[in-house]
Amino acid sequence: MNSKSSTIAILSLGLALGGCATVADQEFLGYQDPGFGEANRATFAAMVVNPDPKYDTPIPATSAAHAAAAIERYRNDQVKKPERVSTTESIGNN
Repeated sequence: MNSKSSTIAILSLGLALGGCATVADQEFLGYQDPGFGEANRATFAAMVVNPDPKYDTPIPATSAAHAAAAIERYRNDQVKKPERVSTTESIGNN
């Protein structure tokens, strides 16, 4: 065997053995990635609702009479038109 073919054989053997050393294979040996599941835990923590929330400002009072009047206007197709608000501002002379 010449030196070129032995070098190729050694390199290909090294690459083949290097592909066997993955984290997934090490999990069977008791190793687990310390960051595994961190995104899932963070998402779950963001969805948890505070059962006793504290607000800086009080919740505004509601009125059942106002809600009932709004429902009746909706049923009779007499809904109040909302005020038109522009979200852009033109600068300069148009």
